[in-house]
Amino acid sequence: MFSWLGTDDRRKKDPEVFQTVSDGLKKLYKTKLLPLEEHYKFHEFHSPALEDADFDNKPMVLLVGQYSTGKTSFIRYLLEQDFPGMRIGPEPTTDSFIAVMHGDTEGLIPGNALVVDPKKPFRKLNAFGNAFLNRFVCAQLPNPVLESISVIDTPGILSGEKQRISRAVNEHGPGYSEYRKCPYGGYDFAAVLEWFAERVDRIILLFDAHKLDISDEFSEVIKALKNHEDKIRVVLNKADQIETQQLMRVYGALMWSLGKIVNTPEVIRVYIGSFWSHPLLIPDNRKLFEAEEQDLFKDIQSLPRNAALRKLNDLIKRARLAKVHAYIISSLKKEMPSVFGKEGKKKELINSLGEIYSRIEREHQISPGDFPNLKKMQEQLNAHDLNKFQPLKIKLLDSVDDMLAHDIAGLMVLVRQEETNRPQQGVKGGAFDGTLNGPFGHGYGEGAGEGIDEAEWVVARDKPMYDEIFYTLSPVNGKVTGANAKKEMVKSKLPNTVLGKIWKLADIDKDGMLDDEEFALANHLIKVKLEGHELPADLPGHLIPPSKRKITAE
Repeated sequence: MFSWLGTDDRRKKDPEVFQTVSDGLKKLYKTKLLPLEEHYKFHEFHSPALEDADFDNKPMVLLVGQYSTGKTSFIRYLLEQDFPGMRIGPEPTTDSFIAVMHGDTEGLIPGNALVVDPKKPFRKLNAFGNAFLNRFVCAQLPNPVLESISVIDTPGILSGEKQRISRAVNEHGPGYSEYRKCPYGGYDFAAVLEWFAERVDRIILLFDAHKLDISDEFSEVIKALKNHEDKIRVVLNKADQIETQQLMRVYGALMWSLGKIVNTPEVIRVYIGSFWSHPLLIPDNRKLFEAEEQDLFKDIQSLPRNAALRKLNDLIKRARLAKVHAYIISSLKKEMPSVFGKEGKKKELINSLGEIYSRIEREHQISPGDFPNLKKMQEQLNAHDLNKFQPLKIKLLDSVDDMLAHDIAGLMVLVRQEETNRPQQGVKGGAFDGTLNGPFGHGYGEGAGEGIDEAEWVVARDKPMYDEIFYTLSPVNGKVTGANAKKEMVKSKLPNTVLGKIWKLADIDKDGMLDDEEFALANHLIKVKLEGHELPADLPGHLIPPSKRKITAE
């Protein structure tokens, strides 16, 4: 059992003892952050209260994209199995949110049943009403991939949807404007996505390389994911349908478009490929697609290992927003009159909310990025009675500050301990196992792996050429010194750090010199590196010269 203690004088006399990071997060949230949220109506403005299932659930991956970008096919590709409710086609086929999760038997659980299940992290989705719940299902099936992660499939976003709605407003009159907020069958699509974004571990935005088009509606959806940019990855799918030159242009156009939408100084990682099990239409970029797929798979496989750290990070972000919210609400309460002129003062305060933000920022040294969206906050405040807000309660804020300053640091230690005890935890099964071993593994038979299945020593092919160089270096007793070998090796123009690693791999008997076989091996490894491949950490068995294999076996 892991335990850690706080030393601050204000902390409880009884030490905090947690079995797991999940237990610690649940207790800290309920005892320190939740009271602040409830006191200042945080849940009515930002996000519903967290429940135990939010801390206990498996990592979740949220797929978002316009229709026909291959979201459902992507899930099918990962699982290597159909799932209940799956529909694939060029038209908008997925019209519901589908949570694809592990279960002992295949089946669909409707949304209204999901939100009453305390073991599922979806109970608070009940706030979006029947319009949403009728379009939300859970597809359960026994699949090894789903033992480690869950995947959320979302309805395809229609191209030009916002323009269509705007036209409808002009045709039907201003009363139709309410529909603009809820174009997906009467619920706020962006708000639902925002709810999921706060709770998932990875957000994958899918784009179709063959018809790259970011509609206004999709742009608004991406903007709704603000403050979760660290979770976002981008997949440029169906890239096998266009030629290399066109693919470069599409990639550049996508990066330019994303740069205008996603407000982050870092460049978002974009994975290029074709994520389905059909033959490549244009196979010119096969190696690129394989490398990109492996990078994406590694990112997804890391989610279970980093799940506890992600939940800890999300709790910190939530706590910072809750503090700012408390300052805003208490400031508004302080300015409100007790008897006369309430409505007039309310309008004045809401209109000057930007100035209140600036004052709070100065007084409490808060980063501007921690404040909620100004326009959205003003709209929400219009529906509230500011006189019913609570004044500033320092004790509640001190409790959250104490959590951030001491408890979180203690949990960080526990996170590292859990990672050390479970170093191999990752996603297994499905497409993740398809390329792990055997000749279809990424890079198999290439670079340092060349000749792995051959009986003959692969270096022997070019050894006559390397021998000619070897005998010009004045070997003594069949070996060249390090100084003489260096004169030849530096001609490759590789950095000394790389050449030093090559030397260590090639000097098999560790005598500080190279014989003709070791020299040939060194040159072979230089060739491998110059061709753009990585050097192995340890020399593979098939690269060891036949005469030296007894030495390495001892």
